[in-house]
Amino acid sequence: MTEIPVAATLVLARDGAGAIEVLLLQRPDRGAFAGGWVFPGGRVEPHDEADDEERTARNAAVRETAEETGLIVDPDALLPLSHWSPPQQLATKFHTWFFFAHGHEGDVVLQEAEAVASEWLRPADALKRHGAGSLKLFPPTWVTLDTLMAFSTVDAAVRSLGARDMQRYETKQDHERGLALWHGDEAYDGGEETEEGPRHRLHVGSLPWRFEHR
Repeated sequence: MTEIPVAATLVLARDGAGAIEVLLLQRPDRGAFAGGWVFPGGRVEPHDEADDEERTARNAAVRETAEETGLIVDPDALLPLSHWSPPQQLATKFHTWFFFAHGHEGDVVLQEAEAVASEWLRPADALKRHGAGSLKLFPPTWVTLDTLMAFSTVDAAVRSLGARDMQRYETKQDHERGLALWHGDEAYDGGEETEEGPRHRLHVGSLPWRFEHR
């Protein structure tokens, strides 16, 4: 079995009007995330290697962010947010670490080969635009934005996220019903589904998407 490569993503956040804003980049119309809006990041390279996978991923997240945006972040300032494992159906697969950090002052300077546009957006605004069909997102980005909607300041986000365990998402897809499923959902392992059973899923069959977790 071919080993799935590791990637790293950095969610940069700053205080905005009544809520935090996060930096999103639009990918070119090619590649695995063609036309999508994502957080800065990319796959681990040999010179990122450290003593463990998390430190390696931190190095990759910082390097990729600097290359794609010109913004420099201290690897030790990154807060582990989540870890995503891909569904088997995907042709291009990565195990991806998501980190969170304060977006320091500075102009975003895009590397044109990696991103064609950038915006600082409140998570709720990004999700609203996605629901209207004007901003393309992928499930890990959507769920991350949904998680961050609750925070009015970066400090509040750091306190809350730092007090909880890093979230792990091993994704399964149900294309027939338009679902992304994770551990904790009674249908995750193919079990019989009941009306009141536990849910941990994202409805992606039509816009707007809907997260269900109970």
